[in-house]
Amino acid sequence: MPSPQPFREQEEEEQEAFLCPVKTPTELVGVAAAWQPVHAKPSALQNISLKHLGTEIQNTVCNIRGSKQTPRAGHRPPGADSPLSEEAQRGEQASPPGPGAPGKDPANSPKPTPKSSLTTNLIQKAKSQSNTFPLFSEGLMRNRTAQEKVLALEQQVLMLTKELKAQKELVKILHKALEAAQQEKRVSSAYLAAAQDKDRLELVRHKVRQIAELGRRVEALERERESLVQTAGLREQEIEELQRHVQLLLDKNQAKQQVICKLSEKVTQDFMKAPEEADRDFLSQQEKMEHLKDDMEAYRTQNRFLNSEIHQVTKIWRKVAEKEKALLMKCAYLQAQNCRVESKYLAGLRRLQEALGVETGECSELLRQLIQEALQWEASEASAESVVLGPSTVSEYDKYGFLTVPSYEVEDLRLLAKIQALEVHSHQLLAHEVVQRPLRERWAALGELAPSAELKQLLRAGVPHEHRPRVWRWLIRLRVQHLQAPGCYQELLSRGQACKHPAARQIELDLNRTFPNNKHFTCPTSGFPDKLRRVLLAFSWQNPTIGYCQGLNRLAAVALLVLGEEESAFWCLVAIVETIMPADYYSKTLLASQVDQRVLQDLLLEKLPRLMAHLGQRRVDLSFITFNWFLVVFADSLISNILLQVWDAFLYEGIKVVFRYALAIFKYNEEALLRLQDSLEIYQYLHLFTKTICDSRRLMHIAFNDMNPFPMKQLRQLRAAHRERLEAELNELEQLKAEYLETRAAQGPSAPEGCPSEDEGDAEP
Repeated sequence: MPSPQPFREQEEEEQEAFLCPVKTPTELVGVAAAWQPVHAKPSALQNISLKHLGTEIQNTVCNIRGSKQTPRAGHRPPGADSPLSEEAQRGEQASPPGPGAPGKDPANSPKPTPKSSLTTNLIQKAKSQSNTFPLFSEGLMRNRTAQEKVLALEQQVLMLTKELKAQKELVKILHKALEAAQQEKRVSSAYLAAAQDKDRLELVRHKVRQIAELGRRVEALERERESLVQTAGLREQEIEELQRHVQLLLDKNQAKQQVICKLSEKVTQDFMKAPEEADRDFLSQQEKMEHLKDDMEAYRTQNRFLNSEIHQVTKIWRKVAEKEKALLMKCAYLQAQNCRVESKYLAGLRRLQEALGVETGECSELLRQLIQEALQWEASEASAESVVLGPSTVSEYDKYGFLTVPSYEVEDLRLLAKIQALEVHSHQLLAHEVVQRPLRERWAALGELAPSAELKQLLRAGVPHEHRPRVWRWLIRLRVQHLQAPGCYQELLSRGQACKHPAARQIELDLNRTFPNNKHFTCPTSGFPDKLRRVLLAFSWQNPTIGYCQGLNRLAAVALLVLGEEESAFWCLVAIVETIMPADYYSKTLLASQVDQRVLQDLLLEKLPRLMAHLGQRRVDLSFITFNWFLVVFADSLISNILLQVWDAFLYEGIKVVFRYALAIFKYNEEALLRLQDSLEIYQYLHLFTKTICDSRRLMHIAFNDMNPFPMKQLRQLRAAHRERLEAELNELEQLKAEYLETRAAQGPSAPEGCPSEDEGDAEP
């Protein structure tokens, strides 16, 4: 049997781990405690603290007792004391002071406070209450079976465990109360041991500060309690709202249950009907179903018949549409052939007239009459015949107001213009279905514009009439977005109204010379001349270094015809002059324009050597013809549909397009020029040969395919070389001019001998 000593030590270790010993200051124990003065009765501060301590302990014990809902039925093993009693005994053993100093009586030590006796009474009371458990367990053992005893013992163990937890909580509270009492005792002893009132006053102040701090903590806890109360109120409101919602759901559920019950009763009543009535209903429903099946079969048959009819009608409609398309193509082809035959007829009449010369007779008179009838024929006479058949014949004006057949004074030129108009219309009719329709579909599906290779190819092929204003505005904005400013155009107009520009007179003179074959600039009631005047004046203020140059009026006029708006036409002119063309292209010396003419001569020698050799032998200078091409970008040279196609690519790619088309025009008419042997005939033909170009597709193919390769690097190199030579020539001319002026100034204004002077003539009577 093991000795009780190890169990005793283990129990003491558990008690030490459960409750740490109270730390007592050393200055109040032993010799220092013996020197403390003895008071007959405790101070008021000690009485107040002990009173509160006892009240706190009593309230805690009452709360612990009241929390137990079942009577205590456990008992402790005999001979085993609770940790609480052992802790109390240990505290009583440790309370006497240690051995004092020699010459001092232990009776002078301070008397113990009533707190220790109160603690002892509480512990004894708890022990007396716990002694009732053994009797209760013995009764259970006598009256119950073994299984019930085990259950009772388990319940006793649980209750003892709860009692142990409660006792531990009580010990913890007593321990805290003991620490507070000792702290208060130390403070009171320090207050009483203070030798001066100043020290006591400092202690009182410290206590007051502690009281104030505790007051603030109490206030903070009170505020927290109020906030918690408010939160609890809000939670209660939410709970009430949820309860109302739950009640509403319960009411809905109850109403649904009632509906379900009624429906169930109705179903039960329907099943409980008489069998005869049920049979009658079944037969009637079956009869209705048979009728519906018959109707459905009839509708199916009718639907199949209608579908076959629709299919047949669709096939007929497709055949008619294809036939109509074929007839329109045939009509266009026949009209084109008619135009070609008519042009050949007119060309034959012209050659016959040239062959007869000025001879008189019946044949020449008949020939002249036939030519007059051909020239006086109008397109309106045949319009009624072609309303249903397809495209109309040659009209007087095109979409932009240009005359399709210019009214020349010379009969021969008018005949040539008529032949040219018929040829152009023939090509347009043939290309309408093959080229124009797919091109329109591609432009319609293009969407938002952005620089790309596809856009470049579309612009070279030409922009349809309905898309051209939008595309040009985008191209212009791409060029001048760094120059545009809100209200800039209106500001320039206001400046022109406030002050007259020096170029205003020249602008007025050129207004009447702008496109005399266009109805928008020749009609007195048209507003285009006024718009053109404002655009040119605004540009003269925009670019004072150029002001105005002949040729700018035709550039602005083309922009107005396409865009319609003054401001858009103004920015188009700015884009051409300031961003596309070189800087001094429209200056007073036209230096860059002259350079480009020399570059064109080099390119013609490279691309068309046979033609240039032929023209060189006849001493034909092409710059007399081509200079105006570059200055106005073919505005006076090509017919309107080819001109605008050139401008479509020119606004996107730049002046390289002008070089390409200039070379293509000579390539297009190379054979006709080679047949001419007289220089005068060549010059006459060069003035008119651009108007004879009617096949825009062929011209575009020559410009962008046959003229390749055409690198921009080569163009820049040629420009730089010719510019250097031209500037040297101009400097030499300036030197010759300066030398001539110096020589004339040195000679003086004296008249040669033998020549009468002006003064002598005035002296005569």
